[in-house]
Parts: sequence; C-alpha cells; structure tokens
Amino acid sequence: MVDCPPALIGLTQPSEFRGTVTDAPDFDPSADAENLYNAMKGFGDDKDAILDLVTSRSNAQRQEIIAAYKSSFGKDLIDDLKYELTGNFERLIVSLMRTPAYHDAKEIHDAIKGAGTNEKCLIEVLASRTNQQIRDMVAAYKDSYGSDIEEDVIGDTSGHFKKMLIVLLQGTRDESGVVDADLVEQDAQDLFAAGEEQWGTDEAKFIMILGNRSGTHLRMVFDEYEKIAEKSIEDSIKSELSGDFERLMLAVVQCIRSVSMFFAMRLYKSMKGLGTADNTLIRIMISRSELDILDIRECFRLRYEKSLYNMIKDDTSGDYKRTLLNLCGGDDDLAGEFFPEAAQIAYKMWELSAMTKVQLRPTIRPAANYDPSADAQALRKAMKGFGTDEDAIIDIVAQRSNAQRQEIRQTFKSLLGRDLMKDLKSELSKNLERLIIGLMLTPAEFDAKMMRKAIEGAGTDEHALIEILVTRSNEEILAMNAAYKNAYKKSLEEDIESDTSGHFCRILVSLVQGAREEGPADVERANADSQELADACNADSDDMVMKFMSILCTRSFPHLRRVFQEFVRYTNKDIELIIKKEMSGDVKNAFYAIVRSVKNQPSYFADRLYKAMKGLGTDDRALIRIMVSRTEIDLFNIRKEFKETQDVSLHEFIQVETMVGDTSGDYRKTLLVLCGGED
Repeated sequence: MVDCPPALIGLTQPSEFRGTVTDAPDFDPSADAENLYNAMKGFGDDKDAILDLVTSRSNAQRQEIIAAYKSSFGKDLIDDLKYELTGNFERLIVSLMRTPAYHDAKEIHDAIKGAGTNEKCLIEVLASRTNQQIRDMVAAYKDSYGSDIEEDVIGDTSGHFKKMLIVLLQGTRDESGVVDADLVEQDAQDLFAAGEEQWGTDEAKFIMILGNRSGTHLRMVFDEYEKIAEKSIEDSIKSELSGDFERLMLAVVQCIRSVSMFFAMRLYKSMKGLGTADNTLIRIMISRSELDILDIRECFRLRYEKSLYNMIKDDTSGDYKRTLLNLCGGDDDLAGEFFPEAAQIAYKMWELSAMTKVQLRPTIRPAANYDPSADAQALRKAMKGFGTDEDAIIDIVAQRSNAQRQEIRQTFKSLLGRDLMKDLKSELSKNLERLIIGLMLTPAEFDAKMMRKAIEGAGTDEHALIEILVTRSNEEILAMNAAYKNAYKKSLEEDIESDTSGHFCRILVSLVQGAREEGPADVERANADSQELADACNADSDDMVMKFMSILCTRSFPHLRRVFQEFVRYTNKDIELIIKKEMSGDVKNAFYAIVRSVKNQPSYFADRLYKAMKGLGTDDRALIRIMVSRTEIDLFNIRKEFKETQDVSLHEFIQVETMVGDTSGDYRKTLLVLCGGED
C-alpha cells in the first residue's frame, strides 16, 4: 500500500519545512523599520513596498521589526498600519504582524464575542492545531483579553459541541506516536457500539476517543472501523450526529486524515460562488504560510483541478490579491505535472472508497395509513370547479411513494373514469406541472421521458444523457429502454446514434446496453486493467479513448474502485486528473462522470444539483430530473454531501436559488417536501 507522507497527514507539524515564507537573508530589522516608516510617511502610502517587505519576512523577523520600529520612531507599527491601510488589505497585513498564537487568540475572541457565534472559525482553529499551538493560544488569549478562553467558549456554546471544544482546548491529545493494536480494535468496536449498533448515539464515547487519541492511532482505528461497520467513520458521523457537533467531529476526522486536505477544502469553500469569505481566506493563508501551504496547494490542485494561485487570482483584487499571491508562493498549474504526494493521497481516497459500504437513504417513503381511493377522490376535488388547490395536490403526490402513486393513477381511472395525468396537465402549469407529472410517472417512464427531452429538438443535452446512463443500474436501464420503445415507438439506442457521433456516441451506446458487469472486484484482473489504462495514456488519443471505454463502461463499480486505486500505483497520478488533462468535450465529461459516480455517487449528484442552481437562472430540467429520480434512493445522502461540499444545506439552497420568476411558490414548496428537511 502507498502511504501518505507524514507532511500531508495528521495533527503534527510537517516533518520538513513546507511553507512559502522563510527567514529573509541579510535581515536588518532597523532598516526594515525605516523602510516601512518611509512607506507610510507624508501624503499617501507605498502599498507595494509594505506588502513586499512584510510577505518576504518570517513571523519571527516581523516581531523584531515591530520592536525596532518602536525603538527608532517611538510609535506602534501595528497602529500605524491600521491607520494607513484599509479593508481586507489592512486586515491581512496587520494579521501577518501578529504572532501565530496571538493571531489564533484574536480569531477565537472575534468568533465568540459580538452578535452571534462564528462556529466555523471555532471548528477550523480547534480541530487543526497541535497541542503546543493550542497551549500557546490559550496563554495569548489570557494575556490579550484578561479572561479565560475556556470560560468564554463555555459561555457562548452548548451541548456536545461545547464539550468537544473544551476537550480540544486542553491541548492534551496523545502525540507519542505509540500505537496499541488491542486498543485500536477496542476503540473501533466502541465507536461502532456507540453509534451504528444501537438506537441513539453515545456522543460521550465519540468525544473521548476522537478528542484524545493520537493521529496515528486514530487513522488505524478508522481503518478498523470500516471493516466492522462496512462504512466510513465520516458516513457514521453524518448519520448519527447533527448540527455544529457533526461539523466539528467531521473536521477532526478530516484533520486526522490530512490536515492539508482539510485546509484545501476550507480555502475552496471560502472563494467559490458569489462573494468571498475573506476572514477565512486570510486566517488560513497566514496560519499555514510558514507550515504547510505547499502541501495545501498540492491537495487543492488534486481535489479541484485548479491551482490555489489561480483561484485566488480570479477571486480577489488589488493589493489584497498581490499579498495573498505572495503568501501562496507560486502557480502549480504552470508545472503541468501531478504531485507525487497528492497522488498518494488519491490512492488513499480510492482505498477508502473501496472499503466503504454506503447505506443509501431516501427522503420519501411509503405513506402510512394509505388509502388510494381517498387520495384519488381528494385529487379530483382539488382540480374540480373554479381554481385548483395546488396545496392539496402537492401534499398527496409529494408524500407518497412511487408505487403508491401508480395505485392512485389506476384507482383514479377506475373510480372516476378519468386520466389523472391528463387532468394534472390541464390544471397545472410550467415547472410545477413538470415536477408533479414527473413524480406520477414510473421511474422507467420518467427516465425515458428525460432521455427523449435530452435528444429531441434543437441541440442535445449531453449532460442529461451522461447523468442518466452513468448512474442507473442495469435493471433500470433495461426498464428505461422498454419504456422508451413503448412511448416513442423507436429504440433509444437508434435515437442516440442519430443524435450523437464519434467516440461519445460509442460510449453512450455501450452504456445503454445495460450490460455492465456486477459483483465485487477481481484483484488480479483489476491490476491488469489498471496497467492497460496506464499504458493507454501513452497511446494516441483514439486508442486511449477506446481502451478507457472498454474498461470504464463495462466493469462493475466495486471493480473500478480497485482499478482506479491501482492506477495511482502504476502512474503516480489520479485517474480524474488524467481524464481532465488528456481528454476533451463530451468524451471527457462522460468518463469523468463515471469516475465520480464510482468514487461517490451521492457526491456526484450533489455537484450536479449545485451546478443546476448556482449563478443566474436555474436549470430546472436538471433540478427536477435529479430530485424526482433520487427521492426514494439516496437523496438523504445527496443532502449530506451537498452540505459538506457547499457549506450550505440543499434545503436552504433551494429556498434561496429558486426564488426567481417561475421557480417559486408551489414549485419550490414541492421541491422542499422532496428534499425532506433541513440539515
């Protein structure tokens, strides 16, 4: 097995220097103090001189400059910087002048004082710091604010969230590196017994183990836990815990696995979408610039296929941007190669994916005390006479299982001699009509209709074709083919062939056969497949695509997880990045969707939902397609992945993003019922 290097894992200091800011050679604090004084003297200020000097000195050297400034000019350097600079640039420069301990102390103080509590800041700082960093911060807090940090946290938080924060504030996590194999097995069993094995959750057991054991020990516990529970510790935390406590425990696990990946994810969330979480961006760039920002850069590029440098460049401006880019230290996209360390993290990710057995959870279940005759009569009443009672229709249709809806359709015709689908179409309109009708179709009928909509008319919705064919089981694809033939008197395969071309057409035709292998991974064959994929990377583009298609479109998902894991061993590269770099257009999108679905299908759908709603306008067809098709399969899992990756609940995102024009009112209400609740 390829192990993640010490620099990239656990709550320990990097084994080697992985920062971008170092001690400046030939350092003269008095000369630097004078240069800063001159840069701020007179009318205006020389911001370039300030940012270039401050970002090219280590924190220890900056402390010497502060002392020299006061000795030379009788003034406080930080006060002068605050006076001369403004906005995010001022916050960034001033924060760089504080020691790490005093900077962390100020972040915690700002998070718990004033209106509201910044729980995300508390979680990030306390989950990621070493014992020594926490002890230094506690002392700095007492010195700066004259109060005890523990008492202030207790006064501003509650419940199990508060208890775990207090445990972390002790700074007493075992850092010996010594592992007791018997204790590893016992802790894994205790965690399982505290959560998955019983009704309710023993939160105290989670707090005790995750708050005190060493990183090395816990990584072994997590591996052992997956063998016992057949799911990752992260998935168990998501299903057993909730709210800020859930987010804190997930952050602790993420930091135990890879503190660099944790910060890469935090940085991405701080800059994605509209607006920037500047406080988070500033805090991380400062706190990691002399520790492990190089590792964070590698993890960022691995996960998001974009360099941290370029994301900062696109998301910020002016002197603030220049300062952040100096701290970042370089553009990894220019190298054009993959980092070996990042590829090793990818190997571990695929190993985790292969070991984890995800328990899929729906948001819609069969209704209790269900009476199809009563429902049919109620629907007729809602559509009879002047006006339509949309609330009554939504309450019935959105809260019955698909099998129950089919009974209602049949009963409606038997009792009333009318076609329920036709009545609904005549009474409803626009997106509400599309959503309700989609719910009333069988899954096979609905998929067939979505495929037809993606193919017919001007232009082809390639993303819809990919999404459906990649994520459906063999049985679902075969049922869809039959429903398509019945509805449109043509074979789906023929329509795909007439509407697409080239390698993309061949990929879709392969998938629409519904003949993907099923069953577990064959280790020997997985090694051979991964070697073939690795060799294909050196072939011409046509041969590469055909080889990828022959494996990615036919092997079972469990087998492909093992193939992609071994691919990292052979190439020191991740299959996702190879596809992104070497392929293009719809072929790239199809293979990428397969890989994402193999790794974590709920995460793939969460990403598709985000893209359907973000920005100006909503892709309602995609939104309806996913919400309808996943409600009785895994929409609860998708919700959890959405919250983790987007830092906002799917429920809240639907409320905010579907407020424009036709995407409001009853349509939004139905979507929220299907969503099943707030996370």
